[in-house]
Formats: sequence, C-alpha cells, structure tokens
Amino acid sequence: MKTMSIKPAMIAPAAGGAKGGAPSGAAGSFGETLKAAVREVNDLQNRADEAVERLQLQNQGSIHEAIIALEKADITFRTMLQVRNKVLDAYQEIMRMTV
Repeated sequence: MKTMSIKPAMIAPAAGGAKGGAPSGAAGSFGETLKAAVREVNDLQNRADEAVERLQLQNQGSIHEAIIALEKADITFRTMLQVRNKVLDAYQEIMRMTV
C-alpha cells in the first residue's frame, strides 16, 4: 500500500524568496505537489481497475483485495475533489475582494 505523505521538501518556506512577492519556487512546488497528487489518484484508480480485471477475467486475487483497492481509489479521489473545491472557493473569495 503506497500512500502519499507531505515531505518537508514539498512545502515552500514561509519567509525568504523574492522581495515583496511569493517565495521563489513556491508556484513550482505547489504545481509539482498538485501533479504528484493527481498522479497518485490516477495510479490508485488504475490499480483498482487491474484488481477487478484480475478477479473477473483471470480468476486471480480475492474479492477483498479488489474491494479494498476500489475503496482506496474512491477515498483518494474524494479527498482530491474536496481539495479542489477548497482551492476554487479560496480563489473566488480572493477575486471578490476589492483593492
């Protein structure tokens, strides 16, 4: 079972970087973290599909393994969806602010 954990190298430092702006590389690290999370969700969904295929077509594995793989994929997808919703809400809130 492979789970994605946040490593200190994935988090951009709060101070430092470019003067008067975001830390240098902050956008890149967020983008890379996002890509890694989407890749993780995709991999789990592919593994779940393979587990179901092995069970149905090849009569290998167990139904328990297939259901666990499906649930892992479902939970990670739902989590990614909630994170996306929170990011969109934050963006919309920022866009409503007056300068």
